Amino acid sequence: QVQLVESGGGLVQPGGSLRLSCEASGSIDGIDVWNWYRQAPGKEREFVVVMSSGGDTRYSDSAKGRFGILRDRAKRNTVYLQMNSLKPEDTAVYYCNVVARDYRNYVGNYWGQGTQVTVSS
Repeated sequence: QVQLVESGGGLVQPGGSLRLSCEASGSIDGIDVWNWYRQAPGKEREFVVVMSSGGDTRYSDSAKGRFGILRDRAKRNTVYLQMNSLKPEDTAVYYCNVVARDYRNYVGNYWGQGTQVTVSS
């Protein structure tokens, strides 16, 4: 079993920045894929960014150029979502999602509980 904990959300003014973190714990042998998704009120959950274990990344059009996914070199199972030039339309609950392998080589898809990001003046 894998647990994900997101943190770092909050209220920020338009044009500001936030850094979200996602820490994975549990019986993890390796994490193959890290994803960030978000869900705004009344909307479906949408993809933000994906990073493979090899470091390849792909961003949504709305995130490209403003957001960055970063690996913590000191903490093997922690990544960050650096969000710059935030806009009111970035307001959403942000979710971390991973595809992870445990020591029995079972591959699972796991979600965190989400962290609220509100962009408002």
